[in-house]
Amino acid sequence: MLATIESIKLVEKAEMIGESIIASDIAKDYRHFYHKLQSDPETRKKIAEFVKMKDHYEDVQRFGRFHPDYKQIMTDTRLRKREMDMDENVANVRKAETELQSLLDEVSTLIGRSVSEHIKVPTGNPFFDSGSSCSGGCGTGGGCGCSA
Repeated sequence: MLATIESIKLVEKAEMIGESIIASDIAKDYRHFYHKLQSDPETRKKIAEFVKMKDHYEDVQRFGRFHPDYKQIMTDTRLRKREMDMDENVANVRKAETELQSLLDEVSTLIGRSVSEHIKVPTGNPFFDSGSSCSGGCGTGGGCGCSA
């Protein structure tokens, strides 16, 4: 019973951390820029054009260079992607998303490292992974030097 009460308290604290992250300026910026991206018709048009072109690209990839429209589709796909990537709203969302992900990575790492230096914390960010002898995971069967 004691373990259950302790678990409930830990979950409540985790929820408080989540609420703090949601209320942070970083999360607010992300939501603000995401809303701007979703509500801008020009940005939505660029995204839709890229998605449509990407579907053509995937069809062409099945046949490779033998597809009659290979060069044109490849060129058009890169052009649409560049137009989408250069859109101010898309760039702002990506920047805000990266900042939010960094915050989440840092919190995850702090929690994991407070338990043990050897605990695996999947961050996707090599900056946070470098402190562990198993930064790449233990899929190597102990090849990373851990005691897998």
